[in-house]
Amino acid sequence: MKKVLDTVDQRTQLVGENRLELLLFKINATQLFAINVFKVKEVVKLPALSAIPGSKSNISGVANIRGLSIPVINLRGAIGFSPMPVSDDCNLIITEYNRSVQGFLVGKVEHIVNMTWSDIMPPPKSAGPNNYLTAITKLQDNDVERLVSIIDVEKVLAEIIDYDITLSEGVLDEQLASQMPGKKILIVDDSSTARKQVRDTLSQLGIEIIEASDGLQALQLLQRWADEGKDVSTELLMMITDAEMPEMDGYKLTSEIRADKRMSSLFITLNTSLSGSFNHAMVEKVGCDEFISKFQPDLLVGVVQKRLKTVLES
Repeated sequence: MKKVLDTVDQRTQLVGENRLELLLFKINATQLFAINVFKVKEVVKLPALSAIPGSKSNISGVANIRGLSIPVINLRGAIGFSPMPVSDDCNLIITEYNRSVQGFLVGKVEHIVNMTWSDIMPPPKSAGPNNYLTAITKLQDNDVERLVSIIDVEKVLAEIIDYDITLSEGVLDEQLASQMPGKKILIVDDSSTARKQVRDTLSQLGIEIIEASDGLQALQLLQRWADEGKDVSTELLMMITDAEMPEMDGYKLTSEIRADKRMSSLFITLNTSLSGSFNHAMVEKVGCDEFISKFQPDLLVGVVQKRLKTVLES
């Protein structure tokens, strides 16, 4: 099957425009699911799988793709349904998240749609806190409206891969540690799992965490503070934001903040599972101060310490 990523340049044209491309696929007969194309390396017919003794139940095996051994996750089983039977009709979506490559076993892969983040909505609250969706959207197909569920891959992976928030020896600057309690950081991410990872890492340092689940929510909070006369850049030590989020992505959020003189000097770190060389260029394009790929507690704390040191020396 043809690679779904043609060139980096074509995809990065969407950055800062509050747009995204979704790869649509099925894991059962009726529902339509999606993930962001930015995170997809390619889509192939399911090759032969090798079993992994002792692996978690939702790991279907390992696929050998051009000499690279890739763990294959049965996505239907991982999000709470009965596992998908392995057959010749299955496809493999190969993705790169959090600096690791993995494959998702799915059924029919449909096509790619180009959308705006303003068309992407958070999942309904009635879905409960333990659902496996970051967002939903709707598509018109021959006058029929179809609901699309966007998978919270961060949550899926966190239940398979053990993420450790323990800091390596020597990472924490003891002199700065005493200055951290009470400092405020705004974290913006549509994945509750990703927010928890950052919150748990930084809360152990005494930092006060404020959370927003999408870029628009974060922007409205900052604008409200500015309207109340607060100096956003001193109220917050920094903002840590994801890239892809419903209603307003992290790139657009950063652009909006930089365009508002009342908050334009806010220190912004992009913390995303999106991988690839384009990220550093995009950080510069929209005006972020730092970029960290998820999930790296040592680097996360390092950026916070670097920012705090700059503030204390100013």
